[in-house]
Amino acid sequence: MFPLKDNIPTTTFPVVTITLILANVLSYFLWQKGGILHGPSNANVIDYGWIPWEVKHLGQQCMAVQGGAAIACGKDVHGQAPVWVTAFTSMFMHGSVIHLAGNMLFLWIFGNNVEDAMGRAKFIVFYLLGGLAALAGQTLIAGGTGDVVPLVGASGAIAAVLGGYILLYPRARVLTVIFVIFFFTLVELPAMAVLGIWFLEQIAFGAAGLTDPAGDSGGVAYFAHIGGFAFGLLAIRAFAHRQNPAYNNGRPRGAVV
Repeated sequence: MFPLKDNIPTTTFPVVTITLILANVLSYFLWQKGGILHGPSNANVIDYGWIPWEVKHLGQQCMAVQGGAAIACGKDVHGQAPVWVTAFTSMFMHGSVIHLAGNMLFLWIFGNNVEDAMGRAKFIVFYLLGGLAALAGQTLIAGGTGDVVPLVGASGAIAAVLGGYILLYPRARVLTVIFVIFFFTLVELPAMAVLGIWFLEQIAFGAAGLTDPAGDSGGVAYFAHIGGFAFGLLAIRAFAHRQNPAYNNGRPRGAVV
């Protein structure tokens, strides 16, 4: 399943959501020097991505070696960005243009309504805290070689937005592409179904990665998604207090936007 848009219009212009999307896009193309057909350099990802090993060995750092082909960590590594800086820079970095596009689509579909429900200032705080919760979730689970794999991407913070959305608008309708082998169809599904299935997938794939002797999760930090989503579920009521007139007791009114 792949969501395209929901049917809840916003009551205010989503300034923060659009700003976050622009920040991620500009970061990828201008700062990371990523392209359409190639991703950013490994050195950039290592230098500014979140590396769990650095948290578990405070005062020690990791750096790219061999032109970014490998990573070295230890007491002798100096001059890298502090771990508290990479906690935030990693949220605005991506490994490929597909990674970027998928995250920004989810942020646009669901972020504008969550921003609408809590206001701009609270949404910024909620988004960043969700990203930090996502990093914590993956760091707690990571081990072995996974400790030195840099984490980059906005998906953890966006997962927090999804967790908030599913409680705020469970019966909102989401226009969704469903792929069946070589065919696809467009279906409007409740947000509870779309996001609930997405979350169950993260749990299933994350659990499968834990049982894999190699610890291989296909390069996806599933427990970051789980951590972010759980934060969104738990924190949304503390942040969101506005009611959207287009959504009445779970029954949205209005055209798809």
